[in-house]
Amino acid sequence: MSLASGSDGRLRPGLQGGATPLVAIALVVLVTAIFASIDTASQIVVLSGVPVLLALWVRYVLQALATTLVVVPLRGGSVLRTGRLGLHALRGVLLASGSLFLFMSLQHVSVGEMTAIMMIAPLVVTGLAGVWLREHVSPLRWLLVVGGFAGTLVIIRPGADSFSPALLLPLGQVACNAGFQLLTSRLARTEDPMTLHLYTGWAGTVFLLPALAFVDFAGVPAWVWWTLLGIGIGAAIGHFLLILAYQRVPASQLMPYMYGQIGFAMLGGWLTQGRVPDGWSLAGIGLIAACGLGSALLTMRERGAG
Repeated sequence: MSLASGSDGRLRPGLQGGATPLVAIALVVLVTAIFASIDTASQIVVLSGVPVLLALWVRYVLQALATTLVVVPLRGGSVLRTGRLGLHALRGVLLASGSLFLFMSLQHVSVGEMTAIMMIAPLVVTGLAGVWLREHVSPLRWLLVVGGFAGTLVIIRPGADSFSPALLLPLGQVACNAGFQLLTSRLARTEDPMTLHLYTGWAGTVFLLPALAFVDFAGVPAWVWWTLLGIGIGAAIGHFLLILAYQRVPASQLMPYMYGQIGFAMLGGWLTQGRVPDGWSLAGIGLIAACGLGSALLTMRERGAG
């Protein structure tokens, strides 16, 4: 398939042979490497003493600006049209709040462990859909959800000598991300993906703006500003490439490859901080990845059968 423009100006899939799935997979793998690199660089920044809110806002404003400069010239003013501005704003606030938990986590938790805990979000969404939305969830899916939570407990190990309350911070990101995903699922039925991406960045930027009044800008080294610039641009590129991948292949079929981010994150933590998860954490990470992969593969099988 290739991307063709429909009569409404949206990018649509077109036929381009069997290479399209491979291109989509390659894009997703590249995205996981970009996101893991961003998280690793963000940890370096926050551990240097830079205020978390400053680092987070710079990331959002650069991502929003880069997205606007790319999307609006390509799509015109129509990409700004929406009848659900409030839901777009709520989606952006949820993502920004999750990012805040992520940045706070980076001050205490290794990138690999944090990424693994974050990866239970799809399993959490499955559980919420079954309990609150009354969607049918098979016994096997429930088993995978429970397995993912068990993996999280193995990493956190409440009650153990190594336990720290800071290990609970990634769970805040998971909660925000679950709400973000449920809202995305609702908006995706009627909204242009590019519109979603554009408003998300600006909503997060505006939401975080008042916090800058409490940030001391003095003494921030020049290398930090350059690193934050790279983080913001990298985030915009990563999300844009992810959209391109989803336009070629359904998200459920690409989800298994997203778990590669755990491996890249562990590699980044080892290269920059010399941090390697202990045996228990590795077991928990493996359990979360296995349950997440199982859930994604089950989704592919169910949709294929449908």
